[in-house]
Amino acid sequence: MRADVVVLGAGIVGVSIALHLQERGRSVVLVDRRDAGEETSYGNAGLIERASIVPYAFPRDPAKLVRYGLNRSTEAHYHLGYLPRIAPWLARYWRNSSKRGLAEATRAMLPLIELCVSEHERLIREAGLAPLLRKTGWIKGFRSKRTFDKALLEAEATKPFGIKYDVLDQAEVHAREPHLSDVIIGGIHWLDPATVPDPGAVAKGYARLFVQRGGRFVHGDARSFTVERGGFSVTTEGGRLDAAEAVVALGPWSDDVFKPLGYAIPLAVKRGYHMHYKPQGNAVLNHPVFDTDAGFVLAPMTQGVRLTTGAEFAPRDAAPTPVQVDRAEPLAREIFPLGTRVDAQPWLGARPCLPDMRPVIGPAPKHPGLWFAFGHNHHGFTLGPVTGRLLAELMTGAVPCADPYWFRADRF
Repeated sequence: MRADVVVLGAGIVGVSIALHLQERGRSVVLVDRRDAGEETSYGNAGLIERASIVPYAFPRDPAKLVRYGLNRSTEAHYHLGYLPRIAPWLARYWRNSSKRGLAEATRAMLPLIELCVSEHERLIREAGLAPLLRKTGWIKGFRSKRTFDKALLEAEATKPFGIKYDVLDQAEVHAREPHLSDVIIGGIHWLDPATVPDPGAVAKGYARLFVQRGGRFVHGDARSFTVERGGFSVTTEGGRLDAAEAVVALGPWSDDVFKPLGYAIPLAVKRGYHMHYKPQGNAVLNHPVFDTDAGFVLAPMTQGVRLTTGAEFAPRDAAPTPVQVDRAEPLAREIFPLGTRVDAQPWLGARPCLPDMRPVIGPAPKHPGLWFAFGHNHHGFTLGPVTGRLLAELMTGAVPCADPYWFRADRF
């Protein structure tokens, strides 16, 4: 089996790259060990996050750092034995989260964030998934005046970027979310983002569109990937696949391929969990709601109300330790009438992250024809389609939609 390009990874990033390369006339084979959208792309809050102009930085509030250090937070959890391994990465993350570093990351990511909704909209429409797209934004809720006031200052800083939002008092929050309790005293309704009730279904829909247009999707183990004379190969269930070019879009598993090839890219993971619940009675949640003070999101999904947790620092493949779900659930019940759990056990995923808060998108410096696209730092679902566009433009010599300088693999 031969192709112009093999794309390793059928999450939202990989399938988007495959579609964009296909549109530009390349024959593409998409390879994954599982079906599309069944790993990290499945388990998020379903946000296409147009409002996140400023990336997720390492916290610098001493009180928050103490709370994290005690390891009792719903927002962050760590395996004690993993700290010596992750500490150098966290130190780089902390340094890059300085005022200057955060401004640089914001400037770099802005063109991608600006295009995230429109790029999803086009693919969703072409994939026949338009009913899944909800252009109603999401709500950031607050339990205390202190956190509310601080968030209002942060929101004000987004106005030069044209971000639209409504500031809500308690009555206005209840008007938009009648079943939220009075524990939430106010909110900020971010209006520009879009949401979907089943992000895994969106990734599967994009993969289906790729196949309908003549693309090939086969199961295979990316760890069998090898560099050959004049190209690359990987072993699939259909036999050996040879391609002139290759894309590594494996999210948190990308280092399984790039490390053996000699690349020292500081990819780490922030693990996260979710659980679905039936609402009690006739309760309805209309928007994803982020409980700022408690550090979790409730999102209306096809499967029920999804509670998503913050970050867990642990080895990627370590056994699940879903303590954050257990900590967040009683707090979530304080703000919304959750019923019984739907899932037999919490879902666990791994967010691929880099310490300067922006992904690697571009050529592999040591191997002509090899390309990287991973490390989207909480925004893989948001940025999948625009990443696909940018990488396809770079691979085909078109004018890129964003400056690739910021995303080059050799910046480390």
